[in-house]
Amino acid sequence: MLYRHFQTQFELDSQYNPGELGLDIPEYMNFYTTSSAKVREDLRCHLSVAFGPTIAEHLDIFPAAQPQAPILIFIHGGYWMMASSQDFSFVAQGLVTAKVTVVLVNYALCPKVTIDEIVRQNRAAIAWVYRHAESFDSDPNRIYVTGHSDGGHLTAMVMATDWKNDYGLPDDLIKGGCAISGLFDLMPFPYTWLQPKIQLTWAEVLRNSPILHVPEKAGSLLVTYGGEETSEFQRQSQDFLTAWKDKGLDGKYLPQPGENHFTVINGFLDAESPLCTAILRQILK
Repeated sequence: MLYRHFQTQFELDSQYNPGELGLDIPEYMNFYTTSSAKVREDLRCHLSVAFGPTIAEHLDIFPAAQPQAPILIFIHGGYWMMASSQDFSFVAQGLVTAKVTVVLVNYALCPKVTIDEIVRQNRAAIAWVYRHAESFDSDPNRIYVTGHSDGGHLTAMVMATDWKNDYGLPDDLIKGGCAISGLFDLMPFPYTWLQPKIQLTWAEVLRNSPILHVPEKAGSLLVTYGGEETSEFQRQSQDFLTAWKDKGLDGKYLPQPGENHFTVINGFLDAESPLCTAILRQILK
């Protein structure tokens, strides 16, 4: 056995490699980038705002028109090795119209950096947003986080951060999160097609598996995934939500029947979609 009941890399790759599922990935990415370019034209935004010392560490900020708006920070996916924040600008459309400031995090990618460093960069990005929120007329005391795929993994990791002891910031800096098709147990990935790029050590697996680091205290968590996703993607989310609730934390599941790993985030385009409605209910409660 490599992992759970999986005996071969082929079996694991059939669960975790979107290219093995018959999905037209270039078509989905073209939809993302085309929609994102239009959103950057239509909405007021501040692009490539540096939050750290390296070129990759920057934010794209889409301020709400209303002053002191709540903030939703979006962490993009791409298996820690692909894509950028501007590929996902479209996620701002529905929520900015619903009076929420949206901030997208850009971060360095594997194999140039490790997953340890990617986690650190995302924590640094959130700390920057807290400290500078008033510069884009938003409320630092209403910060929420969401992310897709490995961005869902990073959402869970930042929600487990010891903000007070590590950053000198409020314990409850993140008021809530939404993990979309996330990866919460990294144990299978050293055995998969990803390993030559992400180069995980077993120590990194243990440090960066959110299922092993569910905090004692945290904001509310919304977990969602597409009904057409593989059984492993669905299990990862189900197991993490169970572990979250077993700690006595507030966790909810949003079903998205008929959606696959790529279409599961298309709801960000419409403020009245089930995805945006659930996130807004969490933010505006």
